[in-house]
Amino acid sequence: MNDVGGMADQGARSGAGPHASPLRPAAASCGIAVMAKASVAGRSKTRLVPPLDYQEAAAFNTAFLKDVAENLLAAARQASIAGYMAFGPPGCEAFFQDGFHSDIGRFEAWLPGFGDCLHLAVREMLERGHRSAVVLNSDSPTLPTALLVEAAGFLARPGDRVVLGPARDGGYYLLGLKQAHRRMFEDIEWSTSRVAEQTIERARELGLALHVLAPWYDVDDSDSLRTLQRELEATCPFDEALEPYRASHTLKLMKSLLRTTDLAERLGAVHALEGAAP
Repeated sequence: MNDVGGMADQGARSGAGPHASPLRPAAASCGIAVMAKASVAGRSKTRLVPPLDYQEAAAFNTAFLKDVAENLLAAARQASIAGYMAFGPPGCEAFFQDGFHSDIGRFEAWLPGFGDCLHLAVREMLERGHRSAVVLNSDSPTLPTALLVEAAGFLARPGDRVVLGPARDGGYYLLGLKQAHRRMFEDIEWSTSRVAEQTIERARELGLALHVLAPWYDVDDSDSLRTLQRELEATCPFDEALEPYRASHTLKLMKSLLRTTDLAERLGAVHALEGAAP
């Protein structure tokens, strides 16, 4: 999670007033919020262009969000978890209201600084009565459900603590806290390979008990898109020790594009060009 959903690029305002879903009568122990951006061609998952075109990239954004939301519901059947969409940009409430299960809550989280967006989401979930709060990326549709359950379980233990899920690119796909420590989001070089390393440094600086989950990957470039394709086809698991979430919406879209467009050739062409680079 270097800058989930591109929120750091176009922030404007935030809030939980008229754009937030109602508080639940009995809060689950752990709130998990996907840092989510509404799907708009030319503004969503643009780092996947090429090999995708803008319409395809926006379609993958929607499929990813639906799969991540359903993965949260699967995790909630195994642990005391409530799922949310921490969304943006402002004015996109209808996208998240109409396209997702009613058990997925939502609130707007849109500020100029990406760290501020994350801190806002953590604070919002804690204010809703959850004893811990997790921010989750929107780029890992096959993230094993077991990792979400493991994160919630670690945070349920006594004492102030933090859980981090490192991503292959040096960022993180998940960060969970029991208090809204602003320092966890300060002086972080977002969108670099140092994000996870610096976040671990902040946890140690604060004296927090730290648990690091198994690494996973973000789908944010052509190489990771090929990794996703292989994993969806069950030909090359990212981690043989973990069962990936079967991302049905993403799988359906991938199959459709491979069948009806030249996506296979585009992925192969990009791979060939990258292999020829010095």
